[in-house]
Amino acid sequence: MSSLADNEKLKDDILDIYPAKVARKRKKSIVLNDPGEIPEIQANVRTIPGIITQRGCSYAGCKGVVLGPTRDIINLTHGPIGCGFYSWLTRRNQTRPGTEAGSDENFMTYCFSTDMQDPNIVFGGEKKLKKAVKEAYDTFHPKAIGIFSTCPVGLIGDDVHAVAREMTEELGDCNVFGFSCEGYKGVSQSAGHHIANNQLFKHVIGKGEEKTEGEFKINLLGEYNIGGDAFVLEDIFEKCGITLGATFSGNSTYDQFASSYSADLNCIMCHRSINYVAEMMEEKYGIPWIKVNFIGAESSAKSLRKIADYFGSQKLKDRVEEVIAEEMSAVSAARDEVLPRTEGKSAMLFVGGSRAHHYQDLFTELGMKTLAAGYEFGHRDDYEGRRVIPNIKIDADSRNIEELSVSADPDKYNQRITDEERARLTEERGLEFSDYEGLMPQMEEGTLVIDDLSHYEMEELIKAHKPDVFCAGIKEKYAVQKMGVPLKQLHSYDYGGPYAGFAGAVNFYKDIALMVSSRVWGLVGAPWEKGESLSPVYVESGAPAVTMTE
Repeated sequence: MSSLADNEKLKDDILDIYPAKVARKRKKSIVLNDPGEIPEIQANVRTIPGIITQRGCSYAGCKGVVLGPTRDIINLTHGPIGCGFYSWLTRRNQTRPGTEAGSDENFMTYCFSTDMQDPNIVFGGEKKLKKAVKEAYDTFHPKAIGIFSTCPVGLIGDDVHAVAREMTEELGDCNVFGFSCEGYKGVSQSAGHHIANNQLFKHVIGKGEEKTEGEFKINLLGEYNIGGDAFVLEDIFEKCGITLGATFSGNSTYDQFASSYSADLNCIMCHRSINYVAEMMEEKYGIPWIKVNFIGAESSAKSLRKIADYFGSQKLKDRVEEVIAEEMSAVSAARDEVLPRTEGKSAMLFVGGSRAHHYQDLFTELGMKTLAAGYEFGHRDDYEGRRVIPNIKIDADSRNIEELSVSADPDKYNQRITDEERARLTEERGLEFSDYEGLMPQMEEGTLVIDDLSHYEMEELIKAHKPDVFCAGIKEKYAVQKMGVPLKQLHSYDYGGPYAGFAGAVNFYKDIALMVSSRVWGLVGAPWEKGESLSPVYVESGAPAVTMTE
């Protein structure tokens, strides 16, 4: 089943089972794509109660995604221990502490929590929070401590920001700041991303010394070093002669964040989780931003060329081409090897806030077709492109998140590129600033695009299309595999990766080829699905109690 008519019928069949009110709402979030005239999709709205969703909470987005990969900021969860444990290294973020003095701190292996108990819920937990901050400081002497609010904290009214200000003043040489990222804020983990961006911008970015070394200085935003992705990209930039100031937040440090205003260009990978910081840094420090994608070999080459075009140095352009040529040799060999096993196969992608977009490039390189895709915490612009932002209705959930008022810094603002130069680069080189295309323009006509996919919808998609691989997260993994379809986790890569850059593409080719060419998935199934049943029989003691019958 793959035609437009088939998918229209599938959509109707899916909606038929819902109550009328639910069906009306879900109908707006399930659309058939038209690249020529992008349809409007409903996104970033509350999940319908009772539907099993892929989404996480605001706390997960703030602490688990954005701040979790930083190695020398102590991330202290103010709440019950379950919340702290859940966000502790669950995304396989990696780090590589430096060898120079003062750069070897790594707190990622620790789980810091105030472990709130019933008395703290009744009488308040601020005293316990202060003690926890002091204990963490006395034990580790970090440069910074982030305090992350969980649901009970917001419900009882603990003021983590007042505690942070008090402890910053008391400790003297440790920057303590808080995040009001209670899990129920917003409609998904996307709200937590926004909150994390705001607080990093207010309390960290711009607080460090300006870094002057490096001819071509960039920051990489929205890269979280899952499975070592950032390591691969760091090596590529070094080969090209590009100076990477800070990665938000993979393999990152407090000082890198604090001095990130020194860069001349911000490159955004996952725009959904970090574009707020990019916009504010452009407003305050004059740093422009462009969208990049280092998932896929061709996409990686394109992104490197975009960076070289921005700087305009022929030396950099030549070196970038040399690196691309070197890397593509191994990529081509690996692709040629697996292509007979992957070409013509199909995939479905329901991951993250831009990864479903990014990974289509990798599947295209493998000759595979994306049958359906969507985001779990995306906004309309992630689907339709940034051009629709002015038309997006601001609802109560979005107003619940602080919007910072930003102006040019009188001392640190430096407009890196003139308006005329921007226009020239856009016209001559096709280099788009402050923009991204979205998921839908890349997908074929008639394919299904679904926001906030439910478990039931997922099962119906798989029954109808029987994809060769389904890409999602850990919550869906085993349910999908029990249906006889391999699932590739693209939130934490299972135990695979890295998948970024050229070396990552080679790894992905091999892993996907193994998954889609294995015959074991055809053997998966419960006994009753094969016509077998269990029949009880009454027998003498010591004999078998059940028999298998056809």
